[in-house]
Amino acid sequence: MIRKGLIALLVVLVAGGTWAWFNKSTVLLFAASNFGKHDVGPNRPVVWQRGPDAPAVPAGQRPPNIVFILADDMGINDISTFGGGVAGGRVPTPNIDRLAGEGAIYSNAYSGTASCAPSRAMILTGRYPTRTGFEFTPTPDGMGRIVSALSAEMDSGLPPLSYNESVAEGSPSFDGQGLPGSERTIAEILKPAGYHSVHIGKWHLGDGPEFNANAQGFDESLLMASALHLPEEDPDAVNAKLDFDPIDKFLWARMQYATSYNGGDWFKPGGYLADYWTDEAIKVIEANRNRPFFLYLAHWNVHTPLQATKADYEAVGDIKPHRLRVYAAMVRALDRSVGRIMASLKEQGLDDNTIIVFSSDNGGAGYVGLPQINAPYRGWKLTLFEGGIRVPMFVRWPGRIQPGTVIDTPVAHIDLMPTFAKAGGATLPADLAIDGVDLLGDDPADPVGKRPDDAIYWQSAYYRVVRQGDWKLQVTERPAKTWLFNLRQDPTEKRDLAASNPAKVAQLKALLAKHQKSARKPLYPHTIEAPVAIDKTLGQKFKKGDPYIYWPN
Repeated sequence: MIRKGLIALLVVLVAGGTWAWFNKSTVLLFAASNFGKHDVGPNRPVVWQRGPDAPAVPAGQRPPNIVFILADDMGINDISTFGGGVAGGRVPTPNIDRLAGEGAIYSNAYSGTASCAPSRAMILTGRYPTRTGFEFTPTPDGMGRIVSALSAEMDSGLPPLSYNESVAEGSPSFDGQGLPGSERTIAEILKPAGYHSVHIGKWHLGDGPEFNANAQGFDESLLMASALHLPEEDPDAVNAKLDFDPIDKFLWARMQYATSYNGGDWFKPGGYLADYWTDEAIKVIEANRNRPFFLYLAHWNVHTPLQATKADYEAVGDIKPHRLRVYAAMVRALDRSVGRIMASLKEQGLDDNTIIVFSSDNGGAGYVGLPQINAPYRGWKLTLFEGGIRVPMFVRWPGRIQPGTVIDTPVAHIDLMPTFAKAGGATLPADLAIDGVDLLGDDPADPVGKRPDDAIYWQSAYYRVVRQGDWKLQVTERPAKTWLFNLRQDPTEKRDLAASNPAKVAQLKALLAKHQKSARKPLYPHTIEAPVAIDKTLGQKFKKGDPYIYWPN
């Protein structure tokens, strides 16, 4: 484990105490690079399980296939569907746009929260962390200590990052943090209805035997075992390192280029991750063309470390700065994946009886230093402003959803599990409390299933938010702050109405209190509280008086 290796290294270096102290970040990054890494074997083919050679019934007479494509940290302005696109629209997303145009666009769609792992848990379970306890994103052993030390050496202008060493030492290790096996995922719910479920890509809901994708109902899982899109030195890789981001420094030092199948040994993927995952997803579609399947394709793009292929980097043109050009190339690769998946479904004669959903796990990250990715919304990943939680959600289902459908009703990631279950003819267990609602129902243009109190909730420890109708309340303790916004009149959250409308504040605070009444404690405590500027990226100098929040994790 990196924790033990780091301690041993510091003991060795104590004789050179002054050097080690003033080069603490160098020591820590060296430890991250050299301790706790896995052996990675050469690439090998994945032998996917095959369905029957002939269908029992024609494709149109069996339950629909379900393909869920999830981007990572994609800003809503990265997609040209909404009139945006990377670099002022220079890099459109034609395949994602086509998926959206051929189905339903949910114009008020929200992630489960503003960070990756809890959002993914809510997608698969349809339940809030107040029910599951899975409230914080698991981080590799030693990451909090290293990121804290690196942050202290960077002059961002932000208040200091807080890291609680004693709490961290008493918490479960990385392998002990995950979504409990007692939770029932959509893969488990669909199984009795005859579905074969496959996960490809990022998981981030735990690596232990209770937590991995196979344990959570997936028949097959091709896992992103570590987090490089390509080896750093690969001749086809174009890399962009972020000197102002301590997380980025940790990822470059710590992560490897690796995958594994069904919990087996790690081996090298067969190319740039977005393309490799897509290659394998196409093989899954072909192998299962004669039976109902659920394919969860969880991309790593556009999450840091920023890496693109040379071909995509050249294709997007001369965009500056360099990190924006690499980011744009990553968006291009993601869009290509969506197009290839749609083409494969058509080639196999499955597109008319397949539900395809595209979304992102949360909003774009401010720590990549690109100001426009969530425009026009305020905030980033790791804030509960609209920029951190407003995400694309497009659903294509020919014959059930009319092309060009636009749905303005607020929806959230917790709605996907019951939606997939209902569409697949699966029965939700009577003893399972589900917070999401079925989005399709008899009329896909009119989401059914009245939400209790017409409210959607978000939280990370003491930072809590509720949206009810057009109203959104944010409350946090660090710094102590309450914001109230009317999103119909002010969708970009510029006019705080908390002082002028205390009655509405009280009403929404009562909803937050009601939501907490039956809440369970988090499975493990947060150990980091990270300052995040609301209106500036990490690449911009924070000045006194700029608004910020602390994000607990």
